Amino acid sequence: MRKLLIGLEIHIQLATTKKLFCSCSSGFGYPPNTTVCPICMGYPGTLPVLNHEAVEMGIALGIALKGSVQEQSHFDRKNYFYPDLPKGYQITQFSSPLVKNAFLRIQHKKIRIERIHLEEDSAKIAHLDQSAEVLIDYNRSGIPLLEVVTKPDITSPDEAVRFLTNLKQIAEYIGISSGRMEEGALRCDVNISLSASGKKPNYRIEVKNLNSFKSAHKSILFELHRQEAYLNEHHRLVSETRGYDEKTEETYLLRKKVNAYDYRYFPEPDLLPIQVKLSTINRIGQQLPELPGKARRRLVEQYPISIKHAIILTDTKELSDFFEKTVSLYPHPKKVIDWLFTDFFKNLKKYDLTMKTQQLSPSMLASLLRILEEGRISRNQGKVILENLMKSGGDPETIIRTNQISQENNPELIDRWIQAVLLNHPNEIAVYQSGKNNIIDMFVGEVLDISLGKANPVLVKTRLEERLMKKGSEKGR
Repeated sequence: MRKLLIGLEIHIQLATTKKLFCSCSSGFGYPPNTTVCPICMGYPGTLPVLNHEAVEMGIALGIALKGSVQEQSHFDRKNYFYPDLPKGYQITQFSSPLVKNAFLRIQHKKIRIERIHLEEDSAKIAHLDQSAEVLIDYNRSGIPLLEVVTKPDITSPDEAVRFLTNLKQIAEYIGISSGRMEEGALRCDVNISLSASGKKPNYRIEVKNLNSFKSAHKSILFELHRQEAYLNEHHRLVSETRGYDEKTEETYLLRKKVNAYDYRYFPEPDLLPIQVKLSTINRIGQQLPELPGKARRRLVEQYPISIKHAIILTDTKELSDFFEKTVSLYPHPKKVIDWLFTDFFKNLKKYDLTMKTQQLSPSMLASLLRILEEGRISRNQGKVILENLMKSGGDPETIIRTNQISQENNPELIDRWIQAVLLNHPNEIAVYQSGKNNIIDMFVGEVLDISLGKANPVLVKTRLEERLMKKGSEKGR
């Protein structure tokens, strides 16, 4: 039985406002070739100037992943020709990375991280459909990246996805990246090989530029079966670089792999070595926020919530902060969870909202939950108000006053509605009195319909049960 060995090379786009070596914007979505200058376009005679914010972000990730931040590191030139590389070389860190020997635990397994280094991104190539024409957008050229390189410690597609998910989550939590894979903020190369002995074999297949967890998972599965079949026919595999076709869910050959010496690395002559003071490392470490794993454990200990709920709440820092701020204003964690995990999440999906784009604040939600607890509105009315708050913001009290929303709690009026419903359903009354108590929900629904949704459903159910029990005892006499 051959063992699957997987190593990952993850490129994380840093959330700096400027590029790595110039002052051009690193923002997403600008028209092609508008955020460029002579430096990121590689004009002769230009000199790069290091963005120190990117260095500090690299140090932050290194600390979060328990790595050894190097007090001195330097940049190198990686020489190769490709249309998306205007200088004919990439400025990266080869022999002296910013961080060494980090690790990340996934469940109870420790995945070793060999290195974390800084480098600039290349431009973006667009192949036009049904045309030989190729367009190049140089806006990405010079965008700051952190490359995270693991040891081949991953042994299944599921482990690879768990590692990627956890790493993305940490990068978002500490604020160094948006993590938006659809914008290219996180990309992955997967190195896959099979070993009969468990030792690292003399080949590896690299699948390049995977931009979703689904693609990473499926490309590994395809390579596992392809390599297994190839080796079973007694062929010898050689190292290759391959692409992945999302439509066919297959990998395809791009080129035979080159060796490091083919890139003719040498120290970048236009940049001084990076000197990192111990005081800087300590300062950045002290400023790091609570990481997802620790946050999950604390939430379970601090609030009466399940680990399942804690895992979902810590999916993003924005969501966990939202929960805790709401609970600080309305100290009923289970009720907050109930609304977040039902209607709040449903509205996010329904209206294509995110934690950043939705308009509901913790104080608004706390106010809405207090109003519901007071019985001034029904849950259905609360759902409508929540939807409006998430889309447009505002104040629950104002919405209730402006739209004259209220819940009817007058027992006499509720009794009249109940009486009207009971008169129309004598057969159902007999069914209830025969012991089939679940039919009570039908009666409640009928009363709510007559009241146009204004009747307090809890009060309606209580008074219905009293009336039906009374009818039953009268019938028995």
